[in-house]
Amino acid sequence: MPVVVVESPAKAKTINKYLGSDYTVLASYGHVRDLPPKDGSVDPDQDFEMLWEVASDSKKHIKAIADALKDDNALILATDPDREGEAISWHLEEALRKRKSIKKDTPVSRVVFNAITKSAVTEAMKNPRQVDQPLVDAYLARRALDYLVGFKLSPVLWRRLPGAKSAGRVQSVTLRIIVEREMEIEAFNNREYWSVKAQLQTPRNQVVEARLTVLAGKKLDKFDLENATQAEMAQQAVLSRDLVVKSVEAKPATRNPSAPFMTSTLQQEASRKFGFGARMTMNAAQRLYEAGLITYMRTDGIDMAPEAVSAARDAIKDKYGANYVPDKPRIYKNKAKNAQEAHECVRPTDLAKSTEDAKIADPDQRKLYDLIYKRTIASQMEAARLERTTADIGSADGQVELRATGQVVMFDGFLRVYEEGRDDEVVDDDDKRLAQMNEGETMAKDSVTPEQHFTQPPPRYTEATLVKRMEELGIGRPSTYASIVTTIQDREYVRKDKNRLIPEDKGRLVTAFLTNYFRKYVGYDYTASLEEDLDHVSAGNADYKKVLESFWRDFKVTIDEAMDNSITEVLEKINEVLAPHIFPPNEDGTDPRLCPNCGEGRLSMRTARSGGAFIGCSNYPNCRYTRAFGPPGEDDAAGIPPEGKLLGEDQGDKIWVHKGRFGPYVQRGDVTEDNKKPPRQSIPKEWVPEEVDLETAVKLLDLPRLIGPHPEDGVNVWANIGRYGPYLKHAESTSFKGGTNANLEGLDEVWEVGMNRAVQLLAEKVASRGNRGKAAVPVRELGEHPDVGGPVNVFDGKYGPYVKWDKINATIPDTIEVADLTLSQAVTLIEERAAKSGKKIAPKKAAKKPAAKKKTAAKKPVAKKKTAVKED
Repeated sequence: MPVVVVESPAKAKTINKYLGSDYTVLASYGHVRDLPPKDGSVDPDQDFEMLWEVASDSKKHIKAIADALKDDNALILATDPDREGEAISWHLEEALRKRKSIKKDTPVSRVVFNAITKSAVTEAMKNPRQVDQPLVDAYLARRALDYLVGFKLSPVLWRRLPGAKSAGRVQSVTLRIIVEREMEIEAFNNREYWSVKAQLQTPRNQVVEARLTVLAGKKLDKFDLENATQAEMAQQAVLSRDLVVKSVEAKPATRNPSAPFMTSTLQQEASRKFGFGARMTMNAAQRLYEAGLITYMRTDGIDMAPEAVSAARDAIKDKYGANYVPDKPRIYKNKAKNAQEAHECVRPTDLAKSTEDAKIADPDQRKLYDLIYKRTIASQMEAARLERTTADIGSADGQVELRATGQVVMFDGFLRVYEEGRDDEVVDDDDKRLAQMNEGETMAKDSVTPEQHFTQPPPRYTEATLVKRMEELGIGRPSTYASIVTTIQDREYVRKDKNRLIPEDKGRLVTAFLTNYFRKYVGYDYTASLEEDLDHVSAGNADYKKVLESFWRDFKVTIDEAMDNSITEVLEKINEVLAPHIFPPNEDGTDPRLCPNCGEGRLSMRTARSGGAFIGCSNYPNCRYTRAFGPPGEDDAAGIPPEGKLLGEDQGDKIWVHKGRFGPYVQRGDVTEDNKKPPRQSIPKEWVPEEVDLETAVKLLDLPRLIGPHPEDGVNVWANIGRYGPYLKHAESTSFKGGTNANLEGLDEVWEVGMNRAVQLLAEKVASRGNRGKAAVPVRELGEHPDVGGPVNVFDGKYGPYVKWDKINATIPDTIEVADLTLSQAVTLIEERAAKSGKKIAPKKAAKKPAAKKKTAAKKPVAKKKTAVKED
């Protein structure tokens, strides 16, 4: 009875059902070995020797497989059909051989299947092979490259760019794409232009919209009408003339369906249509694959198996009729730069099974399955047939001419089932139906309107358009897109706002550093060519160690050269690179880097240990001018000058409002000669800094406010504003060490709360501590974790709602309503949180049953003269 090993327990369960009791199916729970996260795990000086370590959680999984092999002396490795799956199989075999669980007579084979169906699995078992060593070599090369970049380049970042977290081989290039798009947007100067539109009426009283295309006998270009005056003159030219239909031309057109999904297009379309992130899409697809509903979801292939094409054509004929089935099956060719992982497209395993027939409980998985099903069916349907009509309407003298366009769908074809989404909505006048017009007919003018327009900057990337751009550049591969996009967000180099990716200051700084000191290694062409080298390795056409040698030889020199630069030199270089962003030219032509406070020092970027950046004066500490990193516009507009705003005097001290790099604050007095900071207090985020007056500032500076001694123990109770808002403190002194904290509901309570209310709130806080050992009651119960078991629940926490599985808590984003949260979304949040904290998700241990009590044998009477036998 052979032992079959797959990655996940869900997959093992499904396959075990197909194979039956003749096989033992176990899960490895992903990779069982990895490079230890420390320097020296890859040694370039020892022929790139790699030190592998079995993860603590994986030891029990390897033991379970080893124990099974004691009884069943045959091993079948059935991990996923891609490079990563091949690597998992190789690691398993190596780890089992190392512990001598695989004997000389143990047959070891590798099987792959593109779908978890009974036919696919049983057919794969009939065609075993050995582990594909070239694919493993490609994995080893990729893993070594990523390790060398991460563990050799990241320390350079830490030492030369304080606050930077880390760098990655492909992640850094992806970050560069986002940062450069943001710089394009900032450098963009919009241009004004005008157009003229007319609402015309046919003799049959039908309204037609047309745009002016010819003025004064000359064809209009986009920027010919530059201002309102020119647009009004064009308007008058149209109004002063009679208009007739000069020509009407109708042309037939066709629209063909999109190809079936591959990994990147699936992620893009799920983002457009449902707002799914790349990781969320892949998690839902993984569940559908493991349930046997779709083919393998990590692929850059768009071809479809012949039997699947036939099944799709049959399904189309049954549901929509024979006229929706083209004469010949549609054949799609891959346009990706490389298709080394070109399995079949992502499609349903059974094309006769619609979304309703599949009976999928999870809403996200149901949406994704429906999307995949419709795209697959549509890809084999007849083209849509259209009629596009263009009408030219002009004056008899030829001075003005307008054009009206529209189209009619004569046969909907694939559009009956599915239409691909767009990344950025564009108004297309050709999409609307055009009223009937005949040549020579006079058109009445209902209205003629000039419209102002401005050119728009390129849009920020969404996860969908970023993946599309990476694919175009040949950066990354299907199995890596989701993790790359997630990693740069986890490192806080990029944030997502309304589904758009915006670079943070940290991301800008890292990109500026890398493009100056490691330009080759964040180059698009170089990264794509390195991917091609790795693909040659996977095809067996290149030696992976030679690829590593070629990379390391130049990379090591670049690392050493970068370390020769001081922090000051690095920051000044970044100042120059980011100057258009942080020091834009002044309108009056003055030096934008001249300190506006002292008028002598030069402004430059500085970094803080926290990882943030700010702009400061070179005359520090004599001049303490600072402002936030980025363009100065927002700070100047706040009404607070660089030197601060004097509110007045209190008890002989000047009271100021300043803007610091951590936000606005009020200050009592000035900085002394020994640079000792005077009393300061941050202005709450809820307040408008420029509206803070002298009275309010003094109130803030008088904090913390003493309410009085607690009636029970005489220890003082204070009210204050802290990092997380207003709160009470029950402590001996204003040093605030120890004691009890209790939150206040609003800022006003800081100055209004009395002793009775304070005592009540503090008592409630103490009482809540006593309940810490008690199990919290979930707000919602979502069900069992689909992979590893254990309840997934929603709780209401101090800082908002969160999901919990085992010991992992994950905050629920504001964009998701608790009532709408699905189990699939919760699992995604838990996995993201686990990845951030370095925890691994493994099945919960079953509770140990209490050992049965041994029955004590009845004592036999012993003769008095004999020695009693001692019982065990």
